[in-house]
Amino acid sequence: MRHRRLLALALAAAALAGCGVGAGEGADGVSLTVTRDYGARVLGTEHRDEAPGGETVMRFLQRGFRVRTRYGGGFVQSIDGVSGGREDGRPLDWFFYVNGLEAGEGAAATRLHAGDRIWWDRHDWGSAMRVPAVVGSFPEPFRSGVAGKRFPVQVACSPGAGAACAEAKRRMSAAGIDFGAAAFGSPPGELTLRVLVGPWRELRRDLVAGRLEDGPGATGVFARPARERIELLDARGRSAATLRAAGGLVAATRLRDRSPTWVLTGTDAAGALAAARSLSEPALRNRFALAVDGRRPIPLPVAR
Repeated sequence: MRHRRLLALALAAAALAGCGVGAGEGADGVSLTVTRDYGARVLGTEHRDEAPGGETVMRFLQRGFRVRTRYGGGFVQSIDGVSGGREDGRPLDWFFYVNGLEAGEGAAATRLHAGDRIWWDRHDWGSAMRVPAVVGSFPEPFRSGVAGKRFPVQVACSPGAGAACAEAKRRMSAAGIDFGAAAFGSPPGELTLRVLVGPWRELRRDLVAGRLEDGPGATGVFARPARERIELLDARGRSAATLRAAGGLVAATRLRDRSPTWVLTGTDAAGALAAARSLSEPALRNRFALAVDGRRPIPLPVAR
């Protein structure tokens, strides 16, 4: 099923690539990161102050890395000799994210825009067919937006968020993010980026955030929170650790094709504060999601 979806995207991308993409204006300040195993190992990075007009994600990747493709050039099979396929009976492939969002089109059809952060990662997708949003490109997508369009950012704090709410807003301001406040419990919008802050016992009532309890197959987040604990999972979806008092979680997910919802939560108010304190570029860089045990960061999924 996964490969049928990838093949459809790849064929569509190849068709668009064959038609050509207009030159247009160049994209300023774009960057590229290539990793493997959910960001555990960095294979290389690239940065350009200005990319040529009409540059695509695929072309940007090919400028800095050795790339082997399939399906008419629309599907990446290997980067610098690291290939997709199967390992120990598990499926592995290359996936890319633009400003922290899983791509909706193939790399050959996705154009670069100013400020874009492109992230390619090769990982095991047997437990999560989709990872619709990640936190490792922070402060994106809040600062540059999606596909060159900036969207309103709203922070919604639950009644028990306490100091975590103020800390999250302070760190977002320090990152140069413009945001407004929303009442907790407001429904997700199609064109609004949401940040939810508070203990899990309160955030679990949210339509999007509550799906984290269903595990990575539903949300792409390798953690399963409950009222007073957060179960941390490895790449195969197996339990690897459990956080209790002062345990925190920073994660992002999406409901279908709506804008992403970020969750800064914890087992209690102290855990939510620990998550809010992790809202920074150095702490989140190349993380799909991040758990916090007191002040100790734990990248997710948990490495074994």
